[in-house]
Amino acid sequence: MSFTALDVKALRDATGAGMMDCKKTLQETDGDIETAKQLLREKGLAASAKREDRDNNQGVVALKIDGNVGAMVLLKSETDFVASSDQFKDEAAALVDLVIVGGSDAVAQRAAELEQLKITLKEKIELGRSVHMAAANGNVVGHYRHVQGGRGVNGVLVEVAGGNDELAHDIAVHIAFARPTYLTRDEIPADVVEAEKKTLETITLNEGKPEQAVPKIVEGRLNGFFKNVCLLEQPYAKDDKQSIMQFIGSAEIIRFAQIEIG
Repeated sequence: MSFTALDVKALRDATGAGMMDCKKTLQETDGDIETAKQLLREKGLAASAKREDRDNNQGVVALKIDGNVGAMVLLKSETDFVASSDQFKDEAAALVDLVIVGGSDAVAQRAAELEQLKITLKEKIELGRSVHMAAANGNVVGHYRHVQGGRGVNGVLVEVAGGNDELAHDIAVHIAFARPTYLTRDEIPADVVEAEKKTLETITLNEGKPEQAVPKIVEGRLNGFFKNVCLLEQPYAKDDKQSIMQFIGSAEIIRFAQIEIG
């Protein structure tokens, strides 16, 4: 029995399954829609699409280091119960193994396994961000992963030149908890800086400060903004009397990446 695109749409509307799953199932059932409905139900695919509008702000951050190469992967789930399961954590580990060897795009190789995991665990499961960081010759990759409830929830990779593993690790720990957005203020887009400046001007005027004093006050507050979002300007977490720039001395932070649940 043949089928048309309208038949595929009708099956999708009736079951909530994905378009490709509907097409494949109609091929398997020779276009018999009723049999296809039953088959989709038996496979657990009929309910999977209905999960797509659910929040999935839980999950696992997997991290791996191999020499001067680091990798991180975020695998997202709806609940911490599923995220803490061995099957879920094993999948995250398999994904990060792929990234360490083949780069961030290598996660696509496990698309079929992820689809099956959705069916098995009955949640909206999807890949979040993945990071591959290969340090230049002579540089080191620092790393830190904060574990909570038996699963990684906050991971950091940082490439450092002119420093050792201990220094790179200390920087990674700082990043995990200070959560900088940029390395230096030069990396901040001009429109972001301008928007923050206008907000600070409004706040300062609303406080009733003299108009002639506003520019200087705003300048000071803008510097505070830079110290909050720029890694090199942040006070070092273990000694807030010095900035990260002062802490690293002659070493140089090349780049960093952070992945966090939520």
